[in-house]
This record gives sequence, structure tokens and C-alpha cells, in this order.
Amino acid sequence: MNFELSDEQVFLREAARDALGRVRTVEAARAALEGEPLPDLWPTASQAGWTGLLIGERHGGAGLGAIDAMLVLAETGRVLASVALLGHLPATALLDADGADGALLARLASGEARAAWLPARPGDDRDPAWTSEPRGGKRRAAAPKVTVGGSDGEATVTGTVAWVPDAPGADVLVVVGVDGTGSPRAVALDPTAGGVEIEATTAYDATRPLGHVTLFGASGRLLDVAADELAAAWYLAHALIAAESLGAVEESLRRSVEYAKERYTFGRAIGSYQAVKHGLTEVLRRQENVRALLYYAGWARQDAPDEFAVAASAARSAAGAALDFAARELISVHGGIGATWEHDAPLFFRRAQLSRRLLGGTGDATDRVASELLAAARSGAAA
Repeated sequence: MNFELSDEQVFLREAARDALGRVRTVEAARAALEGEPLPDLWPTASQAGWTGLLIGERHGGAGLGAIDAMLVLAETGRVLASVALLGHLPATALLDADGADGALLARLASGEARAAWLPARPGDDRDPAWTSEPRGGKRRAAAPKVTVGGSDGEATVTGTVAWVPDAPGADVLVVVGVDGTGSPRAVALDPTAGGVEIEATTAYDATRPLGHVTLFGASGRLLDVAADELAAAWYLAHALIAAESLGAVEESLRRSVEYAKERYTFGRAIGSYQAVKHGLTEVLRRQENVRALLYYAGWARQDAPDEFAVAASAARSAAGAALDFAARELISVHGGIGATWEHDAPLFFRRAQLSRRLLGGTGDATDRVASELLAAARSGAAA
């Protein structure tokens, strides 16, 4: 396997960095805490082709893979940009796998329309049921119930999915639920149709639009997507969150090192003190560990699908811990000023604390790694 980026991938990453660098997204993140609207970056995403990253070329998309999407998400995380890709990309991956509605896929690829994915967590050895995010508490909620309609291709969905990234304002919802046998199914819904309620909300990080979605027998089109693809969407989202976190870790380290070089105390740059050096070295170690795991996840999605679950979960687990550590170190290096809300450092801390809790959280990802490795070990012992 080759974990070195291609020239095209390097260009994609640099182009994304350049496009996002034209907007003062970090300043906008602070203003959003005071109730100011976030800048609309969807036109930027559309013009750059990010909206069609995971849609095939036959429908006007780029036909790229998970690693390419991760490279873009890393750049959005670097500058705390609010681009509605975390909800859009897993949804478009499922719609592209279905492939039945070419007109919708073309609109999604161009950015004319935006999708949001209502996730369900695949079962594991502890709980084989597919479950959704709870609105409160640690106990996971039941996944929405999907009832296949009388006519071919129709279904109704009933249930609630909380804390859905990018749900407010979406033009199509891709809901993952379970049918009467407990098997996972996906349904594409019009959010303006009857039986769909979306409650917009934010939690701690104002750059992350979320929504609580309640469905009362909402009618939509049943997608012809296998269970393994529905599970892959969950792990894809984990990899995308990990990529966002990696970008934020890189920026936290850059800012920390820059300040440690120019801030003097007792006649010495603070970066010369052992405690500061050790802390920043640990951020670097964690950063490169996450990068390697993300490249592994990107390779596995394309070339070793059976390894994608453990690869994406490992990246999510490591990235959540890395960003939490890096954000705390960023505050620490800046001393008293870093702990004030007027400084940028707490914005990265806010992103770290919400990101590590979304979609089951880093704890769930860590448990998944253990589950997958133990299953592999049992399988090997049986053989």
C-alpha cells in the first residue's frame, strides 16, 4: 500500500486551503457566539466541486474517494469553517450507491441542492441493534422504523434522530432506520413533506449547525443500498470528523509554536523551556499518528472494505484525543490570555469538545476498535 498523496490530492488540499483562506472563518466563529450569522460557504463548496466529491462522474460529480473528502474536511477543520459537508457527503455516498435518481444526484453534485444524513449506528457484539443518537443521556435511542409501502420503492419512516449535523436547511434527508425484521434500510425524504419536523439547535460550538429531526410516518423513496454500505456511511462520517480534527490539531500546533517562539519570559523564549517543548512535541506525535490512521482509513475504504470499520474508528478515537490535548495545550502555551474568550484558543477547545461527542463519540469509536480486533482474533483462533 502507498500512503503518499498523489499530485492531484496535493492540489485538492492546497486549493481547499486557498479557497477557505479568503474568508475570516475564525473571526466568524467568535461572532457566532454572540448571535451573528455564520458566513455562507456553500457557494465556495459548490464552485470548488466539494459538493460532488463522492458522486460519480456520470451524475456530474468528481467520482473521488474517502481520502479526498478527508483532505477537504481537514482544511475546513483547520480554520473552523462551517461548511455543511459532514451531513452532505455521507448522504450523497448513499444516494450515489442507489443511483436511481440521476436528476437529484446532479443537483447535489453541483451544489444546487444540499443533503443531510440522519445516522444510525451499526450493531456490534454488545448490541446487535442499529441505534440513533439520544437527545439526552448515554443510552442510545432506537433507530427510526421503516415501513415499506405497498407500491415498489416507497416507504414511510417514524422516529426521532437527535443532533443531526447540517439538518437545518437541507433539501433532502437520507434516513437510516430499521424495518420490521430489524434490518437496516435507507429512505430519501423531502424535509418539507408532511410528517417531518426539524428543530435547529447548537451546542457549545456555534460553527456546527445541528438539528433534532422527528418523523411521523414521513413518506419517501426507499433506497436500494446494502447493509454494508449503510454501515460504511457511519464509518465514513467518523473518518470525516477525524479529518476535521486533524486540521484543527495542525492549526493549534502552528499557533502554539509561533507564540512559543516570540513570547519571552526571564529573558528566554518560552519555547526553550522543557515543559513547553515536551507538550508541543506530544501534540506533534498525536498529530502524525492521526494522519497515518486517516491515510489507512482512506486506503481501506477503497481497497480493503473489511478493514474500514476498524480503520475509521481508530482514526476517530485518536483524533478526538489529539484535538482535546492540542486545544488544551494551545490555551496553556498562551497563558492568561489564552484562557480568555477574546482569544481564538477557546474556539478550538469548543470544537474539540463537541466533535469528540458527536455520532456516538470517541468512546464509542474506541469500543468499536476493540470489538473489531477481538472479532478478528476469535476468527483467527477458530481457523
